[in-house]
Amino acid sequence: MVSRPEVKKQTMVNLDSELRSQLPNLQLIVIRYEGCTVSRSPHPFRGRFELFLEHLRIEHSMEKIGGLQPIREWREAFRRLGSSPSRYRPSAEALLRRVLKGDTLPEVNSAVDVNNFFSLKYLLPFGIYDADALKGTITATVGKAGDGYPALNGREVSMENKLLLRDESGPFGSPYVDSARAAVTEKSSRLLQVIFHLNTIEGEDPERIAGTVASSFTQINGGTAESAVIS
Repeated sequence: MVSRPEVKKQTMVNLDSELRSQLPNLQLIVIRYEGCTVSRSPHPFRGRFELFLEHLRIEHSMEKIGGLQPIREWREAFRRLGSSPSRYRPSAEALLRRVLKGDTLPEVNSAVDVNNFFSLKYLLPFGIYDADALKGTITATVGKAGDGYPALNGREVSMENKLLLRDESGPFGSPYVDSARAAVTEKSSRLLQVIFHLNTIEGEDPERIAGTVASSFTQINGGTAESAVIS
């Protein structure tokens, strides 16, 4: 039996004052993993994921996505920061739209696939990063003119007026799209997972989400986990 991670009180990611004032309901669920073995996702998990995707296609329709509370709340959060959510979709919504259109989700690796599974389960933006690619203090803030990075989708994206995570080298993640710089590969063993939550969203409390996600993640990828809820 895999135990739930201890919820640590120390800050793993700092929220700057500007972001706090613009999104006072923001909560970051941060999980650090050590000693993971990232590989191809195991067959039982892939089967479970496929069944879950079929369930999503039955339960939801493209026309009613905007009525789902987590999607609705994150669209509003993007608007508050000055970004159009119809042009820059929160990542969980983008994943769900892809599923409902009948597109396949590519298998990436056991870390990214689990990350995508839980993003769709909770309909929250999830980010997973190679901690060894990050330097120094990590801060959640609002992007300024000139902020951007080469993204996982292969495009150079502007992060102006978007919630972003930055380290000493610059921006690397967001609830929109993540950077290629901190991408998790099968060589990664120290990982940082950030779940972008809003305290106005009904459902499981953030600490319970952290426990559920970390328990499943370490069952598949091994290693240990510790978490913090930052608001």
